Amino acid sequence: MSKGKGFMKGVKLANFLDTTAEVHALVQGFSEVLCPWPPKHRLTTGKLWYEIQGEHHYYMTGRALGILAWLGIGGLLYAVLS
Repeated sequence: MSKGKGFMKGVKLANFLDTTAEVHALVQGFSEVLCPWPPKHRLTTGKLWYEIQGEHHYYMTGRALGILAWLGIGGLLYAVLS
């Protein structure tokens, strides 16, 4: 590939998590997966939905990080207890 081509073309890392809406969406997704109890609020309606609807990719990244955190916790427990 020549310089400047590919799927990351035009992406600036300085823009990664540079607004509070992006950070909130990432933390919301991470917390929903990591916490073992049901959420107090429905995400598909109301204020939470309005806050993260434009940052859905950060929300889904947070959910993926939550799954990776659970895998890490499971691996750590397995290493400690076995």
